[in-house]
Amino acid sequence: MYINDINLSPLVVSEPSESYQSSETVNRWVEVLVDCPGSTGLFTYRLPAQLEIKPGDILSVPFGAQQLGAIAIRLLAQPNIDLPPEKIRQVEDIVSVGFFPSAYWELLNRVAAYYYTPLIQVIRVALPPGLLGRSQRRIRLVGGRGAERPGGRGAGGSSYLLGSAASLAFLTPTARQVWELLQGQPAGDYSFVYLQQKVKSAYRGIRELLRFGLVESYLEPPRLTRPKLQKAVTLTGTIDQELTTRQREILEVLRRQGGELWQNELLQICNASSSILKTLTQKGYIVVEEREVLRTEQGLTLVGDGAKSLTTAQASALETIQTLDGFAHVLLHGVTGSGKTEVYLQAIAPLLNQGKSALVLVPEIGLTPQLTDRFRARFGNKVSVYHSALSDGERYDTWRQMLTGEPQVVIGTRSAVFAPLPNLGLIILDEEHDSSFKQDSPIPTYHARTVAQWRAELENCPLVLGSATPSLETWVSVRRQGAGGEFITPHSSLLTPNSSRAKRPATANSTHYLSLPERINSRPLPPVEIVDMRQELQQGNRSIFSRSLQAALQELQERKQQGILFIHRRGHSTFVSCRSCGYVLECPHCDVSLAYHHTEEKAPELLRCHYCNYARSHPKFCPDCSSPYLKFFGSGTQRVTQELARQFPELRLIRFDSDTTRNKGSHRTLLTQFANGEADLLVGTQMLTKGLDLPQVTLVGVVAADGLLNLSDYRASERAFQTLTQVAGRAGRGEDPGRVIVQTYTTEHQVIAAVRSHDYQSFSQAELEQRQALNYPPYGRLILLRLSSLDPIQVQNTAQVIATALSTEEEFEILGPAPASILRVANRYRWQILIKFAPDALPRLPDWEEVRSLCPSSVSLTIDVDPLNIM
Repeated sequence: MYINDINLSPLVVSEPSESYQSSETVNRWVEVLVDCPGSTGLFTYRLPAQLEIKPGDILSVPFGAQQLGAIAIRLLAQPNIDLPPEKIRQVEDIVSVGFFPSAYWELLNRVAAYYYTPLIQVIRVALPPGLLGRSQRRIRLVGGRGAERPGGRGAGGSSYLLGSAASLAFLTPTARQVWELLQGQPAGDYSFVYLQQKVKSAYRGIRELLRFGLVESYLEPPRLTRPKLQKAVTLTGTIDQELTTRQREILEVLRRQGGELWQNELLQICNASSSILKTLTQKGYIVVEEREVLRTEQGLTLVGDGAKSLTTAQASALETIQTLDGFAHVLLHGVTGSGKTEVYLQAIAPLLNQGKSALVLVPEIGLTPQLTDRFRARFGNKVSVYHSALSDGERYDTWRQMLTGEPQVVIGTRSAVFAPLPNLGLIILDEEHDSSFKQDSPIPTYHARTVAQWRAELENCPLVLGSATPSLETWVSVRRQGAGGEFITPHSSLLTPNSSRAKRPATANSTHYLSLPERINSRPLPPVEIVDMRQELQQGNRSIFSRSLQAALQELQERKQQGILFIHRRGHSTFVSCRSCGYVLECPHCDVSLAYHHTEEKAPELLRCHYCNYARSHPKFCPDCSSPYLKFFGSGTQRVTQELARQFPELRLIRFDSDTTRNKGSHRTLLTQFANGEADLLVGTQMLTKGLDLPQVTLVGVVAADGLLNLSDYRASERAFQTLTQVAGRAGRGEDPGRVIVQTYTTEHQVIAAVRSHDYQSFSQAELEQRQALNYPPYGRLILLRLSSLDPIQVQNTAQVIATALSTEEEFEILGPAPASILRVANRYRWQILIKFAPDALPRLPDWEEVRSLCPSSVSLTIDVDPLNIM
């Protein structure tokens, strides 16, 4: 039977050892992203016949004189016409197969495009450390040192060319030099780079030795990506009377432990050496083999926990979330202590039973111990933790565990938004308002909330944003999109949950506002008392504690209750000044004052910079006028704890700030001590605001609210309201009622008034009116260009050149250039340019590569899209 009009591809005769293939249908080249600083484009490589490479594979490629990691981007049937084929180098090997499913790959590309970041930089953030590390090409003697004599077994099939030791003369001088170098090394093994350094044109000699079968070439993978292996002992035979008493004891221990133990544990229990295990192995009673040990963060052994009964509002919110099918944008707005975490737990439980996974993002590692304990008590070993404080091995193994496809819950900080969970059923951002979700540096300057929304869209699953004080961006977004989805008006929803709407089936791409307006068990929100410190001073109280707070602390001690004191800054004092001439001790590397840190009694007094960590001893005399009268100003956590110890010597204190929580596990240790009643008062900084649930706390004191209010940032009021409301919400979560005392010098401030009445609605309305008038987010968008250099003149001139180049565009407004609020940090001078434009229609933004080309090598440029911090 003949068929006409069929276009057959021309066939070609293959080379020897190759199959007959069509040259037009076979991809013989691949474009890759190379993991090399300064390299941003795609590079073309030839595909070896033996390798099956697909887009998303992690490869090892030659790059200059190095062997580097690379990502396969796309396969090509023909290389670029401008590229001479003889100059195209070959891929060395595949390091890891198929790391990037299509939806995940699209997410990475979207992050790169939106945040104006080279794709390889986004991949570095997304992958665990070391996965794109440098693999190494190595050369070793065939059969190790057994290949010493040419013509011997190690020489391989072509060794007949070298019939005796004298036949080394057949080798060229270069090959002989390489051979002798390898012979001189005990293992007969050197890196290709080392051989190149030692022997001129070493690659020719190596090629010759490879041809004769005297050496072999292999790829050593990056060390950080290797699994951790450990020896395990397994019982295989019955315990025989012929064994010695000692051997029977060891086998009996192994039997009682279920027939299997790690070798080091068995030897420790039996106080034995490995030689006795070797004997038992030879006799066939046990098997010793290496097995992988997952390096994951180990939580405490917890008692199992079941689902709690829900309030009407919680049940309504849960029902809405569980009816969602596909992508939906959900704001769970619950007052502090309203039980948002229980809603999360009960929303996740049925997903795990369906074989789906959940991703839970939290602001900072200080918050995760308490939250992960609750999740582990509910879901056991299905819970993993992923954040930058883990070791590289722990992050790598946790990452690989996600790829198994098993239903699981991953809890992590902002970088966990890239966790490769297959079959994702739900994404949750707890405390979504927190600025820790935004990365300022290094690039990409992504916001986890934005990336989480993209990911939820691509994975077609709901995104739940939870907070007692939602960010204004989320608040406005929900109100704008409410007409198209399930939206409950703020006024009504904050009073009563709307259960009738919650029961309706969700539509795709819908927006939902869910409210939890009351605390669990109808506990009241704590009353907030505002103390005017100006009046305290007028009435003769010079203490850092108002009389009201002093009385409350005394009462706390008498009633054996617990409290929290919030201080805006860590350290002892915010600056040190001379009372004679007014000189302030400053950091020599930054344009900021040094803060005084008290280490311990009789230890040297220390001054430290909170920006570059420079430290020096406290001088006895003023460096400017030699006066001995140096005074500490301002109050940090150290000074407050000292003052508390002086006024309330019987009050037991725990300090909770970045100075006392530097070590791994210190957050958990301190909070456990406090929860166990080992202290009466927890004194700390903003870490205290991040979702801590301590039912025994009845008192919250804010020592000085003014440090939050008076910042030169358009977001200062929003941050102050969120911080003060969150810290106030730590009080009265248990059976005993709570009380909050806020000390301030500006009682008339609108933020203070809103905090007093727990009134998010009035605060957001007033703040949004100001934002709209100034066209600031969420009514406008910002891009911040940060420039820095060791040369103050050069960075200023570069900022001016870039601003001039940008000013030709009419679609956006340019503010600056201007020096940063702190001009010099770590000896680098910093300038900024702010680009402001409308959010609805994206303007024709500049070509950022052209902008970068205006920067000399000595000037660093960071493009921060949607910046949260413009100081």
